[in-house]
Amino acid sequence: MTVASITEGAIFRRVSRTGTVWGPRISEKLVWWIVRRRAETAGIERLAPHDLRRTCARLCHAAGGELEQIQFLLGHRSAETTERYLGSRQRLASAVNDKIGLEPDSGGP
Repeated sequence: MTVASITEGAIFRRVSRTGTVWGPRISEKLVWWIVRRRAETAGIERLAPHDLRRTCARLCHAAGGELEQIQFLLGHRSAETTERYLGSRQRLASAVNDKIGLEPDSGGP
């Protein structure tokens, strides 16, 4: 940000061929164009920017990221919205509360 002399506003901005920064930010249309172009290059038929957002959330979760941190990253007001992104399902075979370690002694009373 220092090198680009950006002190306020959006970080991602349009840059001319001569390297001059212009405009307050890149447009949604440009983001769509970039994602589509890269998807074509990668051989992916259908890909939208929102797919990348959802994938980022799921990868963070799979790597052990906490729901609240992922919610903050995505800017969701509700944890329920983040849970829908993650496709969270309760795993009964390996329930999270089974890891608390409050098992009774097996030695009897």
